[in-house]
Amino acid sequence: MTDWMLAQVADWGPLALAIVTFLSCLAIPVPSSMMMLTAGAFAASGDLALAPAAAAALAGAVLGDQAGYQLGRLGFRQAEGWLLRSRTRAAVLERARHSVQKGGGVAVFLSRWLFSVLGPYVNLLAGGAGMTWLTFTVMGVLGEMIWVVAYIGLGYLAGGQIAQASEILGNALGLLASLALTLGLGWMLWRRTHRHSAP
Repeated sequence: MTDWMLAQVADWGPLALAIVTFLSCLAIPVPSSMMMLTAGAFAASGDLALAPAAAAALAGAVLGDQAGYQLGRLGFRQAEGWLLRSRTRAAVLERARHSVQKGGGVAVFLSRWLFSVLGPYVNLLAGGAGMTWLTFTVMGVLGEMIWVVAYIGLGYLAGGQIAQASEILGNALGLLASLALTLGLGWMLWRRTHRHSAP
């Protein structure tokens, strides 16, 4: 598999990165992170230009996010009548919309790089629940920039040690995700305790 990925980056360069990051943002299982690491390593050896590779990876990811967002909006429009026929479903939908408008931008940002496995589903949810396009786009682009810079940058720094770089980055992101989850749960528990203890 690694040899095949190396060959795609070598043969197609930035175009391969744009295609693979686009597909990954639509929940299609492609090795986007490994290919970005590979591109970074190729850039370090002078076989690939760094700036066009990073720009192509970012463009593919942003376009993939936009496609997912629009699919979410379209799917919601198709199902809106059915959802609003029931008071229970309408109430759940209203709560979802409120939650997305209140804190959805942070979810979009973090799901681009820290919880990237959730990214495609957050795209659909953001579009379906009515997050404003500007908020979605700004937070999505910022998050995708971190994702692209982290992987291509680490591949560039690691040179030929792609497998080790992938393991290091995976462990670091896993630690950050665990820490963020712990802090989030702690904050929720604190709020709940504080709310119940208030007079």
